[in-house]
Amino acid sequence: MHCFRKITEDLYSVGGNDRRLELFENLFPLTRGVSYNSYLLLDEKTVLFDATDDAIGRQFLENVNAVLDGRPLDYLVVNHMEPDHCAMIEDLVLRYPDIKIIGNAKTFPMISQFFDFDLEGRTVTVKEGNTFSTGKHTLHFLMAPMVHWPEAMMTYDETDKVLFSADAFGIFGALSGNIFNDELDFEKDWLDEARRYYTNIVGKYGMQVQNVLKKAAGLDISVICPLHGPIWRTNLDYIIGKYDIWSRYEPEEKGVMIAYASMYGNTENMVEIFAANLADAGVKNIRIHNISKTHVSELISDSFKYSHIVLAAPTYNNGIYPLMDTYLEDMKALTLQNRTVAVLGNGTWAPQSTKLIAAKVSEMKNMRLLETSVTIKSAVKDSQREEIVSLARQIAEEVL
Repeated sequence: MHCFRKITEDLYSVGGNDRRLELFENLFPLTRGVSYNSYLLLDEKTVLFDATDDAIGRQFLENVNAVLDGRPLDYLVVNHMEPDHCAMIEDLVLRYPDIKIIGNAKTFPMISQFFDFDLEGRTVTVKEGNTFSTGKHTLHFLMAPMVHWPEAMMTYDETDKVLFSADAFGIFGALSGNIFNDELDFEKDWLDEARRYYTNIVGKYGMQVQNVLKKAAGLDISVICPLHGPIWRTNLDYIIGKYDIWSRYEPEEKGVMIAYASMYGNTENMVEIFAANLADAGVKNIRIHNISKTHVSELISDSFKYSHIVLAAPTYNNGIYPLMDTYLEDMKALTLQNRTVAVLGNGTWAPQSTKLIAAKVSEMKNMRLLETSVTIKSAVKDSQREEIVSLARQIAEEVL
């Protein structure tokens, strides 16, 4: 049975939710599932903006059919060719054989890579600044390369002032009937997942996001329709502001994130002492992650959030503890910048972790590595407590 909601007088949300999926892209944990958003415009011509993943294919097709109510589907706009948004394209072509597909020059080669149906006579190729009339609605097309695929684009409906933003402004999490931001407690229930989605999926492409934000600044936008998560119809400056901060790699908050690994509890003990002294110095915004129990996507999310990062790990096989190494590689790959980093290390017979972690941080762009570090041998001793306290006070002074 169909299940859809109205967005504007002519526009409907026809996507759906997958609460069974455990790993987004078979990589990122989903504790609350994910939504696959699709939008159908009823004008003189009917236009569908993006499809969905085949996991919700039946629901999606029922929704489209119900909203059309006997009308043909004239056009499909493909803003993004990733399979979680394009998997149902061939099904749409089979159901609506006269459909035409609107995309850019990079869209159609990808369609041919994923599918075998004949595109001859079925394509409408658009480029930056082109417009397309569906009747009373006029669509504008904005190219958004590498946000976060090379073919990505956005579509703006100047009539209703709606921006179909592809994966930009997407968020992890299935929607529970309430599909609009003003129906939700966003900061409480959605902000962390919005940040985790952005930093891990789009985070590498901050410069490209900045370019798109500059384009969007020239538009009169009333509604943002992303391909995952809530639709924005109020307080747009809030989410756009978050994207601006994240894509400039500026800290969202003054605070300290401590990411540690500990095999037998001794490195953890050093971290606890360090955090207690931060608190004694007046720092309230402290977040501690045991990286052996925290998925790296959450570590990346908080790395983008906080101004100061403390990395603590024992030496492992004369190298960096493997999970810490993975985290550092992700930080580098996602081009995290403009953070202050301190290192705490440990080792029993060859304490190398402090030096090796510091070397990896030094390879990252625009990262400030504190010269002061602490290395313990096996366990914290009274003679080293002052080193830990001193470094904690130094960071506290900067944060406060």
